[in-house]
Amino acid sequence: MINLRLIMRIKDISKENRPRERFLKKGATVLSDAELLAIILQKGNKKENVTDMCNKLIMTYGIDKLSELSFVELQTIYGIGPAKAMQIKAVFEFNKRHEQAKQKGKKIKTAKDVFDYCYPILSHLKIEKFMVLHLNTANRIIKDEIISTGTLNSFLIHPREVFKSAIKENANSIILVHNHPSGNIEPSEEDDEITKMLFDAGELLSIKVLDHIIIGGKNHHSYKDN
Repeated sequence: MINLRLIMRIKDISKENRPRERFLKKGATVLSDAELLAIILQKGNKKENVTDMCNKLIMTYGIDKLSELSFVELQTIYGIGPAKAMQIKAVFEFNKRHEQAKQKGKKIKTAKDVFDYCYPILSHLKIEKFMVLHLNTANRIIKDEIISTGTLNSFLIHPREVFKSAIKENANSIILVHNHPSGNIEPSEEDDEITKMLFDAGELLSIKVLDHIIIGGKNHHSYKDN
């Protein structure tokens, strides 16, 4: 009986207005956010067809918050089981990697360039991560590397770990980046100590530390600019 009601609700949508048919006829750009997600998830739940379910998901959480929900958190939403949660996590992860791939080799000119590169990687995280960007002589990114996870302190961030990969990659310079999950971009005393230690180490190794960027929410703090 439930399945019959579900079929009827889907059939209530005229064929030409269903997401798949609209995609085939006009392409992906004409579809709403909910319709695109509906194509990915394919099926709704016992109470809603897939388009209505996706509309409610996006209206409730927004795309940005939906992407931040963990695999377990997604499954607390009615109608989202392990399979759908996996599909949602996979599509956001794929998009993140796509954005990173486009940025590889990007020339860094300003702190904003660093923010644009690292924001998709660090902004949504609920724990601190310390990243190093390796640059060539033209200030283009050769490689990015996560050095540490967890609250930063000088015991965790050792110059040996920070510069080991830079030496291996023959980097001309590096940029330090870490996130503040609280959203507050003001540097802590520990941030200041780590920054000074690594700037000094870079001078000794002739691998210049160009900047240290702190990302919090949609904002950033640049040691160089400040």
